[in-house]
Amino acid sequence: MPKACDLKKGNVVEINDDVYMVKHIDVKTPSARGAVTLYKIRFNNIKTKQKFEDSYKGNDMLNEVDLLRRPVQYLYPDGALHVFMDSQEYSQYMVEGDAIKDELVWITDGMEDLVALIIDGNMVSIEIPLTLVFKISETTPGIKGASATARTKPAILSNGVDIQIPEYLEAGEMVKVNTETKKFMSRA
Repeated sequence: MPKACDLKKGNVVEINDDVYMVKHIDVKTPSARGAVTLYKIRFNNIKTKQKFEDSYKGNDMLNEVDLLRRPVQYLYPDGALHVFMDSQEYSQYMVEGDAIKDELVWITDGMEDLVALIIDGNMVSIEIPLTLVFKISETTPGIKGASATARTKPAILSNGVDIQIPEYLEAGEMVKVNTETKKFMSRA
């Protein structure tokens, strides 16, 4: 049973006999003496896909759900479903695109190093690496001598995601991107 202060994005908990996945955590630390830190947590119901928000104190206990984490590889889309293969047992899992729509923009054909979250033999979600490398497909031309300033410009990555990159980078270069914040990290 994890405490509210120990929850991370992607944890799966049970609330009122429903299974929810943690999507976002907002920490509020009041400045008054003796005040407790509050955790405003946004969940998604795994079965109905509905959003649910609640606030907890740091020591509030939540019921964790038994789930299996398996390394998988993305194979292909099949209509509204997406097919993944277990990297160790070679069994296949199918999951609806709506269940993984936030992660889907980062996934490419044949991509490995993904982790499937499986409850009762059904894949319910996927965890992607925190950082991934992509090619810059479109941006304005680089400016000579721009490396001394911290100005940025818009760019479109090879997967279609828009991010801000430093002015000195050009189309065709590989960059490392934080998948959670959609921010440029470094050249790759």
